[in-house]
Amino acid sequence: MPAVDPTGRTVLDNGIVILVIENPAADIIAGRLFVRCGSRWEPREKAGMSHLLATTITKGTEKLSSWEIADRVESTGASLGADAATDYFQIGMKTVSADFAHILHLAGQLLRSPTFPTAEVELERRIAIQGIRSQLEQPSTIAFDQLRQAMYQQHPYAMSSLGVEATVEKLSSEDLKQYHQTYFRPDNLVISLAGRITAKEAVDLAIEEFGDWRSPTESIPVLNLPSVTPQPKQMATVQETQQSMVMLGYLASSVREEDYAALKLLNTYLGNGLSSRLFVELREKRGLAYDVSAFYPTRLDASQFVVYLGTAPENTAIALEGLRHEVERLCRERLSAEELQVSKNKLLGQYALGKQTNAQLAQVFGWYETLGLGIEFDTQFQAEIEAVTPEMAQEVADRYFIEPYLSLVGPDRGML
Repeated sequence: MPAVDPTGRTVLDNGIVILVIENPAADIIAGRLFVRCGSRWEPREKAGMSHLLATTITKGTEKLSSWEIADRVESTGASLGADAATDYFQIGMKTVSADFAHILHLAGQLLRSPTFPTAEVELERRIAIQGIRSQLEQPSTIAFDQLRQAMYQQHPYAMSSLGVEATVEKLSSEDLKQYHQTYFRPDNLVISLAGRITAKEAVDLAIEEFGDWRSPTESIPVLNLPSVTPQPKQMATVQETQQSMVMLGYLASSVREEDYAALKLLNTYLGNGLSSRLFVELREKRGLAYDVSAFYPTRLDASQFVVYLGTAPENTAIALEGLRHEVERLCRERLSAEELQVSKNKLLGQYALGKQTNAQLAQVFGWYETLGLGIEFDTQFQAEIEAVTPEMAQEVADRYFIEPYLSLVGPDRGML
């Protein structure tokens, strides 16, 4: 049996990484089976493939039909499903400990031998296209889509995880099988478990289920992604809506770079909750925003720092000026130690609340391992947040908040 690391991390002979967080408080085991693929690994002409694979991987295996899979899950009261994101693919499960071996075996069949029935792929493909069309009616989605495409150009991050209608309508069962064959292999898999299970029990079950799985002789394809360089521009889409959507975007650091923690803090200060600067200054004090916030997603490659608001069309110009002013204030005016500490408390408090359940624990630690950060990133991230000083925060703001990309969506009378 492979040696179990004191942290609960084990690597099987075939390359599978197993993480176990023992939590015997409740008779529940939650699991996340991460595969290192996702929309970042999709060719531009097949955008949306990971999402379509996630919706069809549960629709049949070499031994089970879609109905039989659903029946076996529901008969135990368990949950089992798949999801595709930008930087990973996962199968999630949750069950009482007595049924865990049964559900893990079922998840193993989904991972190893899905059949992607043509009829099921066609149905899910049509549903995906309906979702894409629906998004085209939402001003916030349109604004973000044109912002994302301008910022990332030929990089896969430019595309929605759903893809676009032109690419999704061409995807086939054979495309999914080829994608699955390329990336679904033991040396590309992380199994993250949390609940009433020991590391030894988990490893024994994993060996029983996956021990005979061998990787192909071919290596996983090396991604050769285009570099992303700032080329700020302004974009506008006329849509007859009751409000204008204004978005500013700045290219920002990946999760693996040293500015990540400071940018997370600045995002919390600017746009997280009713006490954030954007909410207080632009909505409460000036009444310019129906909705206002900021986001800075965790990404393997260059991320984006985005601030946005929805406003009355006649207020578009002044709202844009106010939004940009609040971002640029971070460069001109140093945050006080008290302001920064409040943001640290908020961010770290929310981070702790995001690790309460077994499912959340399995998600967080498996995600870190899949991104190549290691489970130690959990404590490292918190320490880096605590170490950010007002001077560091201002320096990071000065480094990134230079000239923004601008995306506008709204009625013609609201365009600048």
